[in-house]
Amino acid sequence: AAGLWTVFTLGGVGSKASAQLEQCSPLASQSLLLLLTLFYFFISDNTAFSSSNPHAFQINFNSLYTALCDQQKSDQATLLLYMLLHQNSNMRTYVLARTDIENLV
Repeated sequence: AAGLWTVFTLGGVGSKASAQLEQCSPLASQSLLLLLTLFYFFISDNTAFSSSNPHAFQINFNSLYTALCDQQKSDQATLLLYMLLHQNSNMRTYVLARTDIENLV
């Protein structure tokens, strides 16, 4: 975790848009970094969820899609979108079913 956190905090990832996002909404920026960190560890460790409860929580894909469309200038948001599209078949199906996919692109 320390190595991944170092990459995020030392400017290994980030842009002017990311800095502006952090200034106007530091909680959102830190939450996004936490999601990316958790996502990374759950991909590398398949024992994180027990097989008896594969759906630990529900998420509103419409709100997530809207937020990702609004933040596509941020490297962190783009990375989260990439990871979701490649690792989550439900998110991928939702995005492909949207009629306004040009907002994301």
